[in-house]
Amino acid sequence: MLTPAPSDWFPNRNRPPRCSTRCANACSASWPSPTRQRVARRIGAPRQVVNYHLRQLESEGLVEQVGERKRRNCTERLVRSVAKSYLIDPAALGALAADPGLVRDRASSTYLVASAARQIQELAALQAGAAALGREVPTLTMQSEIRFASPEAQNRFAEELANTVARLVARYHDEAAPEGRAFRVLIGAWPAPPTGQESERSDDD
Repeated sequence: MLTPAPSDWFPNRNRPPRCSTRCANACSASWPSPTRQRVARRIGAPRQVVNYHLRQLESEGLVEQVGERKRRNCTERLVRSVAKSYLIDPAALGALAADPGLVRDRASSTYLVASAARQIQELAALQAGAAALGREVPTLTMQSEIRFASPEAQNRFAEELANTVARLVARYHDEAAPEGRAFRVLIGAWPAPPTGQESERSDDD
């Protein structure tokens, strides 16, 4: 059995219709040997509709044929998704895509979302280029979680973090380095989704 990549990136494509997305999910590698009929039963759609969307997905390289099976007087095509997960290029939204350069409030969630979208787009392009050359993209990822005692503590933390990052940038940034390479640094924070216990406490209140 072929094993698809953990994830894949398909740039500059419009958002697929909902039925196409459901078809792709139904063709997941975790569900062996799906056929048009089995996909139709799984998502509750007519076989003709499923066949159309599977053809569309196959033409875009999101679904591939992995075999055939004889059934009575017909030959069923076995298909599956080429990846376990997908990312949609923010540029596919065109003028509606989030652009951090157009957001005035740098402390807003809108600016954070726009910056994260640009990060996804640029990293995906870098990954594709590096993969073609058999190389890796040099990156750094740091992730943590912090619980603030008060809004005042949150503000003090943000101020100290900003000052620390500014000092590091001033220390290591070298505009004149002939063999230097520019890197983007994105630091963001947002409220963590409530855990099960926190949700129960909230409901009790």
